[in-house]
Amino acid sequence: MLDLLLQTPPHTLVSAVFFGIIGLLIGSFLNVVIHRVPKMMERDEENIIAEANGKDPVHTDRYNLMVPRSACPHCGHQITALENIPVISYLVLGGKCSGCKAPISVRYPIVEAITGLLSAFAIWHFGSGIEGLSAMLLLWFLVALTGIDFDTQLLPDQLTLPLVWLGLLVNTRYAFTSLEQAVLGAVFGYMSLWTVNAAYRLWRGHDGMGYGDFKLLAALGAWLGAMNLPFIILAASVVGSVFGIIMLIGKRLGWTIPFAFGPFLAGAGMISLFWGNQITMLYLGLYR
Repeated sequence: MLDLLLQTPPHTLVSAVFFGIIGLLIGSFLNVVIHRVPKMMERDEENIIAEANGKDPVHTDRYNLMVPRSACPHCGHQITALENIPVISYLVLGGKCSGCKAPISVRYPIVEAITGLLSAFAIWHFGSGIEGLSAMLLLWFLVALTGIDFDTQLLPDQLTLPLVWLGLLVNTRYAFTSLEQAVLGAVFGYMSLWTVNAAYRLWRGHDGMGYGDFKLLAALGAWLGAMNLPFIILAASVVGSVFGIIMLIGKRLGWTIPFAFGPFLAGAGMISLFWGNQITMLYLGLYR
C-alpha cells in the first residue's frame, strides 16, 4: 500500500484528500438521512391512514432532511455549527452533549469517517473524472441504505429507485459498464431475488426477504452490470448466512440482533465496484 501511495501522482493524492474531506461532510448529512428518512416515511403513512379514515392529519409540522435543526434527543439542545464538525466535534465533546452531557452514539463519527475514507479511496482508485465522482455518489447511497436497513430493516424506495435510474444514467457514458449490461443488470438483479422469494413464499407461505432487497440488487446491477451480479449475490449470501448463524446462536443466549440483508448486498456491491471486473475474470477463468 505504501508503494502504491508513493507511485500515485501528487495531484491524485490531493484530489483524494480533498474529496475525502467532502466525504466527511456528506457523512454528517448521511447521519441525518439515516435517522430521518424512516421517520418521514412513518409520519407520511400515519397521515395517509388518518385521511383515509376521514380524520385530520396526525402530523402538520414541517419535518424533512433540513427542518427542524438537529438537536439532542435528551435535552433538546440545538447542535451548533462548531458542534457539527465531522469526527472532530465528537472527539472534542468527549462523545457527550454539551448541554446535558448525555452520551452521543459513536455511530455518528463512524459513519462520517467511513464515508470520508470511501470517498477518498474512490477518487484515488478511479480518479476525479466521471468514474470517481459517480463511484462516490453510489457509495454515499450505499452507506445511507446500510444504516437505514440495519436500524429498521427497510430499504426506502426514495433511495433505491433513484439509485437504479442514476446507475443507468451514468452508464450511458460507459462509466462502469455498457448501457446494455446496465439494463440487463437491473432486470436480472431484481428478478433473481424476486424469483428466490417467490419460491420461498410457495414453500413457507410468507416472504423470506423484503422487496427493498430486490430493488437494491437491481440498482447494483444497473451500476455495475449483469456480469458482476453472481459475485454480489454469492458474497452477500455467504456473509449473510454466517451472520444468520451467529444471530441464531445469540438468540439462544438472549441477544437481540436485528437481521437485514441490505448491508450485505451493499458491502458486496462496494467490493464489486472497486474489484468486480478482476473478480469476474477470475471466476470465469479469463484472468491472466
